Amino acid sequence: MSNKELFASEVPCSANPITYNKELCIGCNSCTNACPIDVLVPSEVKGQSPVVMYPGECIYCGACVMECPVEGAIHLEHPLINRTKFVPVK
Repeated sequence: MSNKELFASEVPCSANPITYNKELCIGCNSCTNACPIDVLVPSEVKGQSPVVMYPGECIYCGACVMECPVEGAIHLEHPLINRTKFVPVK
């Protein structure tokens, strides 16, 4: 068996579904474990926010936000087409 290293680089995308508040994120990586499709990858630097490696693959489930122990550390932005404004019926 050979000893090979795996490399990955961030995939550019026009979508920016997940953003971190660098002042609030404690780098616990709970969100990376919660993501069902592995969009998030732990940072190489301990204590820093995870990397949103594959933003175009995000399914906007919110698991990362729900799993985060620090309120406001992660912001999930749904695409404009998915946002709905409900108007009360009179």
